[in-house]
Amino acid sequence: MNENHSTKTTLPQFPEPYWRIGTTLSPFPKLDHNIQVETAIIGGGISGITTAYLLAKEGVKVAIIDAGTLLNGTTGHTTAKITAQHDLIYHEFMQTIGKERAALYYEANHHALNFIKSTVAEHKIECDLTEEDAYIYTNSDEYVSKLHDEFTAYQELGIDGEYVQSIPLSIPIKAAIVMKKQAQFHPVAYLSRLVQFIIDAGGSLYENTPAVNIEEGLQTKVITKDGHTVTCNNAIICSHFPFYDGSGFYFSRMYAEKSYVLGIKTKQDYPGGMYLSAENPKRSLRYTMMNGEKLVLVGGESHKTGQGICTIKHYEAIQAFGEQVFGIKEIPYRWSTQDLTTLDKIPYIGPLTSGNQSVFVATGYRKWGMTNGTVAALLLKDLIMQQENPYAELYSPYRLTVNPSFKNFFIQNADVAKHLVAGKLGMVFTKPEELSNDEGAVVTVNGERAGAYKDQDGKLHLVDTTCTHMGCEIEWNAGDRTWDCPCHGSRFSIDGDVIEGPAEKPLKKVEEE
Repeated sequence: MNENHSTKTTLPQFPEPYWRIGTTLSPFPKLDHNIQVETAIIGGGISGITTAYLLAKEGVKVAIIDAGTLLNGTTGHTTAKITAQHDLIYHEFMQTIGKERAALYYEANHHALNFIKSTVAEHKIECDLTEEDAYIYTNSDEYVSKLHDEFTAYQELGIDGEYVQSIPLSIPIKAAIVMKKQAQFHPVAYLSRLVQFIIDAGGSLYENTPAVNIEEGLQTKVITKDGHTVTCNNAIICSHFPFYDGSGFYFSRMYAEKSYVLGIKTKQDYPGGMYLSAENPKRSLRYTMMNGEKLVLVGGESHKTGQGICTIKHYEAIQAFGEQVFGIKEIPYRWSTQDLTTLDKIPYIGPLTSGNQSVFVATGYRKWGMTNGTVAALLLKDLIMQQENPYAELYSPYRLTVNPSFKNFFIQNADVAKHLVAGKLGMVFTKPEELSNDEGAVVTVNGERAGAYKDQDGKLHLVDTTCTHMGCEIEWNAGDRTWDCPCHGSRFSIDGDVIEGPAEKPLKKVEEE
């Protein structure tokens, strides 16, 4: 363990993910006219791009539209572990959904891992793909038994794993389980090559083109914010949170969590491998190569979006961990990500609703988007091509799993109700003029609650604090300089623009009298 705490490395002032740096991806135009394709895909992350790639290989005419820029959402903010080791989940799945479905979940994600490996080999993609063992470790007596249970599940499901007493890191542990021959890569470099294939196959891609609605009929029409239409036979929603609900009530069947990542240059060498702590607060570790040296990605500190302590404190907690384990020379990057979890922890992939076979959705990856997003693409391709897929029922968005989904439905929505009421009752005494530059807070303006951010130049940005989705009160996220909703995870910019749904409308602007 490194005990040198004499200096504290400075955190980057603004969040920026490493994956977007130095990767050349040409900008794509904004959609400014009506188009017609066979399949329209909304969302340019790993699910949307891989699905478009697979369909293009089948000769399907596809178009991708993205509200911002490609690969700048959740996929651009990932830690990019390619693994079927999704925390301690297989023992739980065997208890809740049964051995057969637990095995299907593993097989689907293991197949996704192998698909990525084979695709990289087929196209000779330079994306820093390395095969790594994945570890879950604990230093807690409580979690030793849980690791035993998980390893027993590995054995029953035929997972290539091992129960061990030590790991290559200089971290005190009491036990760990390892899943062999997993992988890590540079996600933007990998997906950029698939984008080029889509273009070469005649596909079209559009950026800065938010989709706001879908009209269903003899043909499906995706409506953009500017009023243009994408007419298609099938529409696939890969926009992280479904921008179009279709009476599927997805906002009540998922919850959003934030987590944080630092990219650090370390004093001690990183030994390789991917790691995750079993207990909370979570600690996630992997490395990537940057200019010939290892950049260690230290992540964790999960919490529900819009809830918890000042967000910059989460970065500081991760920084303290990195300093303790490795010693930190420099912190070139920091970023956060938001992930969605379904009621039974299995993603929703398939037709949006039971009565709709032309609009599809892929969401709820629970932090494991590299494999689950690839699972989604492989499954969606088969559904569009009307081919059998062994995982369709497992991932069906309208599946009925009484235990634990029914219980979790009430737990999550009771939490929403609590924050809805609490936000309305809170008293606010801070005034906008009391804020320092680069500070945000809920304040009182004209006798009413308002959200205020004073930028680095001293300009004040005022918004209404009522979320436009269902009326909850938003909270200031100091780490990312956004307004976040604690109820359903909607996020807004300092000027109230929607960054992430389910909210569709911006926050109202507030003017001082």
